[in-house]
Amino acid sequence: MKFTKEHEWAKLEGDIVTIGITDYAAHQLGDVVFVELPSVGSKVTMGKTFGTIESVKTVSDLYAPVGGEVVEVNEGLEGNPAMVNESPMDAGWIVKIKVADAKEFDSLLSEADYKKICE
Repeated sequence: MKFTKEHEWAKLEGDIVTIGITDYAAHQLGDVVFVELPSVGSKVTMGKTFGTIESVKTVSDLYAPVGGEVVEVNEGLEGNPAMVNESPMDAGWIVKIKVADAKEFDSLLSEADYKKICE
């Protein structure tokens, strides 16, 4: 699992990267009330926004840790966006992307480096 400085996590399995927000981000946001998901088949670019997440406190952009094509979205978030708070690193995942360049994944932060950002 790798991380971004914008508080997304990314897990690579084959050529598919599952993406969500970190525990730290979920805690900072507070109660999530809406997640804007991209369309399956849409293209995303590393470091660019692919959606938003809205909480009772604020609206925040979601940034793609890698570039590629959205192959799946967590449709459960539409009816229960609080899954992001309840299980941000597991059931609250947001999208799955077929990665265009695996080197982008390798360039993300390690867990130790991400923890330093959060201190």
